[in-house]
Amino acid sequence: MESIKEIFRIGRGPSSSHTMGPNRAAQLYKQKHTNAKKFRVTLYGSLALTGKGHMTDKTIIQELAPAEVEIIWKKDETKDFHPNALEFEVFENGGYKDKWLVYSVGGGKIVDEQSKDKEPELIYTQKNMQDVLNYYKKTGKTFWELVFETENNDIEEYLHNVWQVMKNAIDEGLNNEGLIPGGLKLQRKAASYYAKSKGLGGYAQTTSRIFAYALAVSEQNASGGKVVTAPTCGSCGILPASLKISQEIFEIPDDKIIRALATAGLIGNIVKHNASISGAEVGCQGEVGTACAMAAAAVTQIAGGSPAQIEYAAEMGLEHHLGLTCDPIKGLVQIPCIERNVHAAVRAFDAGRYAILSDGKHFISFDNVTQAMKQTGKDMPSLYRETSLGGLAVFGDEDFVDN
Repeated sequence: MESIKEIFRIGRGPSSSHTMGPNRAAQLYKQKHTNAKKFRVTLYGSLALTGKGHMTDKTIIQELAPAEVEIIWKKDETKDFHPNALEFEVFENGGYKDKWLVYSVGGGKIVDEQSKDKEPELIYTQKNMQDVLNYYKKTGKTFWELVFETENNDIEEYLHNVWQVMKNAIDEGLNNEGLIPGGLKLQRKAASYYAKSKGLGGYAQTTSRIFAYALAVSEQNASGGKVVTAPTCGSCGILPASLKISQEIFEIPDDKIIRALATAGLIGNIVKHNASISGAEVGCQGEVGTACAMAAAAVTQIAGGSPAQIEYAAEMGLEHHLGLTCDPIKGLVQIPCIERNVHAAVRAFDAGRYAILSDGKHFISFDNVTQAMKQTGKDMPSLYRETSLGGLAVFGDEDFVDN
């Protein structure tokens, strides 16, 4: 498997595949053609279908400025390698000069025709969850210890930076109020939910705080704020909310949060290596489902869970999101995405508590459910995979319901 740095990427929302990836591609292409006066960028498949809502065109135009940029939308054409494809063309001295086809494959990562079949740098000898559990049986070391042992020496510093960005997103999201851009007339709710949580007690307050923290990050993401992919922008509120509430409950220092982040990253890595974290490939089960598994593993570790219980919690987090479609209304990472982050964060917290109460034994392994998720994604029609052609994107695209 690759470095967990590929799971945790820092950038601006609302989408890792539709905003971060294209932004990075535009940045690289501009560096290659610094004096160009005109670019043409063609968006294919999922990028064309939901690019407006994900600000794909805006981030490309801003990155290529001050050059003239023509955006072409080919909604009915999909490239074989990946549904998120875009092609850059440059015109210099009055004529065509060069073109570059690139794919945004999820989590902010991009590849082109030369690199798409290239084997990534695999630094982990472990390929799946069973390999990780075998490592524990052999060495006595748990998930986060494997990460620290395998990654470069700067991994702790990197994860500290990740956690700081996550905390900032929570704080900023709790302070910001008003309308979320995009046209759905959706108001921010994080500040209100947090204020109301102060009047509650016990589990009601705990869940309300989780709601508020997940809302805060997701609303920041939907507004184009700075977030961390975990493993994507569309699911970026789940892990920070779970870690924040766990830190408050158990009164632990940031160092323990960093270890939990390492474990979460390893879980995301396993899914990415063996299935997919791309909504355009496997639906929202690959984004929110994976994020829930990552968060469930993290909170279970913080609560003192054994490796078996951590694996169980992660399995539950992914299993109970199987079949979840990616069908955002108007292509915006808002409805149902924001609420999905909220409820998945609570589900992760509950999966951790459930696993802690158990002996860690269960019927379906994490590797089993990962393969089931991959197959489910393949069987899912494309209209339910980040194209906004089916599901809630069709039937939910109506006026605000106020009964």
